Amino acid sequence: MKKKLLSMVMSAGMLFATAETSFAVTHSRQYYQARRAHYVRHKRRVNTAKRVGVGAAGGAAIGALAGGGKGAAIGGIAGAGAGKLYDSHQKNHGHN
Repeated sequence: MKKKLLSMVMSAGMLFATAETSFAVTHSRQYYQARRAHYVRHKRRVNTAKRVGVGAAGGAAIGALAGGGKGAAIGGIAGAGAGKLYDSHQKNHGHN
C-alpha cells in the first residue's frame, strides 16, 4: 500500500513539474523579449549621447585652438549641434 501511494505521489509530482516548466518557458520568452527591447532602446540613447558628446568635444577643441575659452564654448555648442544632426541622419538610414 505504501509503495502504491509513494509511486502515485511521485508520478503526480513529475507530471506537475513538466507542466510548470512549460509555463516557465513561455514566461521567460516574453521576459527576454521585453529585456531585449529595453536593451535596444538603451543602446540607441547611448549611441546618441556618444555622437553628440564627440561632436561637442571636437568642436570645443577646435574652438579653443582658434579663440581661447570663448571660442571653446562656441565650438562646443556648434559641435554638439553637428553631432545631433549626424545622429538624426544615421537614425533615418536605419543605423544605430
